[in-house]
This record gives sequence, C-alpha cells and structure tokens, in this order.
Amino acid sequence: MKNTMTKTKKIALAGLLAALAFGLSYIEFLLPFDAVGIPGFKLGLANLAVMLALYRLGSGEAAAVSGVRLVLSLLLFGSVTGFLYSVAGAVLSLAGMIVLKRTNRFGVPGVSVAGGVLHNAGQTLCAMVILGTAGIVSYLPLLLITGAVTGAVNGGVLFMILKRIGEKKHE
Repeated sequence: MKNTMTKTKKIALAGLLAALAFGLSYIEFLLPFDAVGIPGFKLGLANLAVMLALYRLGSGEAAAVSGVRLVLSLLLFGSVTGFLYSVAGAVLSLAGMIVLKRTNRFGVPGVSVAGGVLHNAGQTLCAMVILGTAGIVSYLPLLLITGAVTGAVNGGVLFMILKRIGEKKHE
C-alpha cells in the first residue's frame, strides 16, 4: 500500500495518537492494579497508540507520540522517578519494535510482545541504576512474563485494528 498521506494529515494523526496515548495512560493510572499483586504492573494500553503510529506513520512519528505521552504523563500525574522508569522502558521498547518491524520477519503481535518485554527490561535496568543494586533482577522473570502476555494481547488488538482500517504493511 503506497502511503499517500500528506504532511498535514500525518501531523494531525500523530497529534490524535499522542492524545489517545495520553488518555490511555491516564486510564491505566486510575485503574487499581495493586490488586494484581505485581508491583508496577500495567496493561501497556498507551503502546497501542504508539504502535499504530509506528505502522501507519513511521518510526519518527511513533517516537514523537511516545515522547509527548511521557511528558504529559509526567506533568499531570507522574513523578520524576516514575518518569525515568517510563522513559527507560519506552526508549528500549520502541527501539526494539522499530528494529523488528523493519526486518519484516515478525507480525504485529510479535513486535508488540517484544515491545512489552523490552519495556519491562528497560525499567528493570533503570531500577538497578536508581536503587544501586542488581538484586532487582530477581523480579525480571515475572516482569518478562507479564510483558509478553500484555504485549501479545495488545498486539492482537492492534492487528485487528490495522486489518479493519485496511493497513497492509503488517502482514
């Protein structure tokens, strides 16, 4: 499918996706995940908007959507430490998803699983630096499992969205 989207339409769509990513982050902020019993557990809903930007607009726009979401989340309901964890996870996750998407060897769910796993790995690395201990690594296997599961679910949802709107690049 040839991308015939004008620059103005790309900017408008990126803005809408950034707003969607922020809205989904806010919804996750409001949900009581403490009951799950896994500290720091999130569904990764904002990644749906970031990945949609990656597949429809490109890697630069996906990075912009992610960056806007991170900054708005910090300003409105975050903390500096939480922001550092989020940035570490988001940067590693997006970099990995961009690389895997470019190989054309992984479908949308596979790219999303990698994003979820890499997000949790990035946050764990950040925690090791902030806390000054490698002991946090013992928590990583559980985080990798939750990242893979939520990544698979989100990837499946995004695959259906892309199929519905007629995107052919994800196949």
